[in-house]
Amino acid sequence: MKRRFALLASMALLTACGVAAQISAQSPAKADPWAGVRFLLGSWGAKTNGGMAQAQASAGYAFRLELRDHVLARHSRSGACTAPDDFDCQHSDLLYIYPSGNGLALQAIYFDNEGHVIHYDVSTPKPGTVVFLSDPAQPGPQFRLSYELLDGVMTGKFELKMPGQTDFISYLEWSGKRQ
Repeated sequence: MKRRFALLASMALLTACGVAAQISAQSPAKADPWAGVRFLLGSWGAKTNGGMAQAQASAGYAFRLELRDHVLARHSRSGACTAPDDFDCQHSDLLYIYPSGNGLALQAIYFDNEGHVIHYDVSTPKPGTVVFLSDPAQPGPQFRLSYELLDGVMTGKFELKMPGQTDFISYLEWSGKRQ
């Protein structure tokens, strides 16, 4: 009887292992939600080089995975700055990027020390490029934030499109190398 029970238990275990192996073989490998934006990781220098803000600033920012790799966070830090009176030289902000409900598409939310909050959809139109685009149906301007890494230099651009306009206008542009 013990032998028969042991044989049945062994068969059940082998069947369960076979089913588990079959299920895992049929299940696609979990996609890396960060694959298209991993080029952002690290600390970056930034010097302004354009945009209607007319600011001359050097600063820095860092992208890092946080919360057990469930969120990609950008933290900025102020540096030397000369600008018109309406430009905040002591600007600081946070950008949190996270997988949407389906786990594949990315979304982002932005906060700054002036009280702005912007929700973005995130796209990676080509390797080394990421675009954050706010919903045009929301009141006020639509915003577009983009990063591109080319030959070791990260360029960034923050643009806005006012209601009724068809084109985005560059507010601030910057570039810098990994630090």
